Amino acid sequence: MSPEPGRPANDADGGTFGPLVDAFDDRVDGWLERLRGTNAIDTVMTSATHAGEFSMIWHVSSLTRGLARGRPEQAVATAIGIGLESLIVNQGLKRLFRRPRPTSDGDDRYEIRRPLTSSFPSGHASAAGFAATVLIGWDGPRWAPLWGSMAGAVALSRPYVRIHHASDVVAGAAVGVAMGLVARRVFRQFGL
Repeated sequence: MSPEPGRPANDADGGTFGPLVDAFDDRVDGWLERLRGTNAIDTVMTSATHAGEFSMIWHVSSLTRGLARGRPEQAVATAIGIGLESLIVNQGLKRLFRRPRPTSDGDDRYEIRRPLTSSFPSGHASAAGFAATVLIGWDGPRWAPLWGSMAGAVALSRPYVRIHHASDVVAGAAVGVAMGLVARRVFRQFGL
């Protein structure tokens, strides 16, 4: 599939991960394009993307949860964990892969912040996977629908606004969940 105007081609500059991944990305983008322009969905997706900036949705949720449950140390632990996760993903993995984004500024229909890092993996999705995994670990499966749906909305918002490829989001979520599982074990060692 040829790129749309304003969308770089996945070529030898580090943008391609092979024809299967490119086909997956194109298929998801085509599916999302059928949804773009729907006011309610546009509002949810752009709001989720903005809420995911600098992991604010996770810091606010974790702090609110920690104070309400009388466990502020869990909010502090989550904030430290998100900081480490962000450092590993944004200053480590993204520098290794240097994958171009599908667009430099996102879809012209949506006002979003222009990211400074490369595309792979998605930092929004990794932070969402990390935070949801940690919070579910503390709150149990009864809270999984809340934390999981918040994480899913933030992650899905990134290819929706065309600032990430779908495969960036899948990889980011996987990295975040893996780091979240490690963090849960570490936090347990400290009695959190």
